[in-house]
Amino acid sequence: MARLRLRLRLLLLVAAVLLLLHHPALSSATEGLEDPLIEQVVGGDAENELELNAEAHFASFVRRFGKSYRDADEHEHRLSVFRANLRRARRHQRLDPSAVHGITKFSDLTPDEFRERFLGLRKSRRSFLKGISGSAHDAPALPTDGLPTEFDWREHGAVGPVKDQGSCGSCWSFSTSGALEGANYLATGKLEVLSEQQLVDCDHECDPSEPRACDAGCNGGLMTTAFSYLAKAGGLETEKDYPYTGRNSACKFDKSKIAAQVKNFSTVAIDEDQIAANLVKHGPLAIGINAVFMQTYIGGVSCPYICGRHLDHGVPGWLWISWLRTAPLQGETILDHKELMGRELGRERVLQDLQGSTCQKQVRCRFHGLHGYRHPYL
Repeated sequence: MARLRLRLRLLLLVAAVLLLLHHPALSSATEGLEDPLIEQVVGGDAENELELNAEAHFASFVRRFGKSYRDADEHEHRLSVFRANLRRARRHQRLDPSAVHGITKFSDLTPDEFRERFLGLRKSRRSFLKGISGSAHDAPALPTDGLPTEFDWREHGAVGPVKDQGSCGSCWSFSTSGALEGANYLATGKLEVLSEQQLVDCDHECDPSEPRACDAGCNGGLMTTAFSYLAKAGGLETEKDYPYTGRNSACKFDKSKIAAQVKNFSTVAIDEDQIAANLVKHGPLAIGINAVFMQTYIGGVSCPYICGRHLDHGVPGWLWISWLRTAPLQGETILDHKELMGRELGRERVLQDLQGSTCQKQVRCRFHGLHGYRHPYL
């Protein structure tokens, strides 16, 4: 009889626990914490679990990415930064649930260090954004009827390999060269892998309306002023003739080795249909994004619930448009970006951004596009 009473008590206890777990208040409080992807990142759904697992994850991170630190103090500091970035990855996962956020090769860097080393879009850029509301280089409106449901410039040979900018804030130069590679391909039928280092070393063009906003190699730059420089200099050499070093150096530009020229450029309106039409007609677009989530981004479609006004990273758009036909993203667009931070464990890093009704705010304040004209030769 005592054993039967004990069993009944255990059954009642289990029933009470199940009811508690399904209570709306508790369910909403734990929503998002049971995602297996974030479980893999932090090893548990409680804050103390995160603390307990940080050292084990850090040891794995150090081995995986071949990290080394000068002494025990630096090791402790990087562990502390890593622990904070685990929390950031969790927050980013909640705010950007259609993507996967977690441990990346940047997880031992503070947000400021990540910005300084890898994000190179100049902060001072009023005229860079002027294309949104009116500019001498505004692209004319294109017809948008009959746009394909899917289009991928990779399949048409207009996109070069994924590159790695290293610890140099030169994303603007990669964005510029990527757009010109595509425009040059459309004009000639030949894909030339172009030099970013020429822009890093030789382009010191300033915005005429804002003289302090100048292209400055690893210290940042703008795609608009980079295109202006190329139009004046005559064009861009190939990567082979002027290889990338990821450092500011003396200019070694040889005009006789120009492989692609720029006739003009224009800014594309922040309108999804116009972006799609320009992607299809003119080739790769150079765009600026707010890269606050990129430090923890692993994969998936990024559509964060917050939207920063500050554009700090330039990427050449991989011109792939896909109007998704399946729930829950029906009728929305995915735009792939060629990632400038290299490969991780042999996998090319490609950032995907969701556009459409759900992300209209993000589209309006995160994306600014420009491109070389379809016929870039002088």
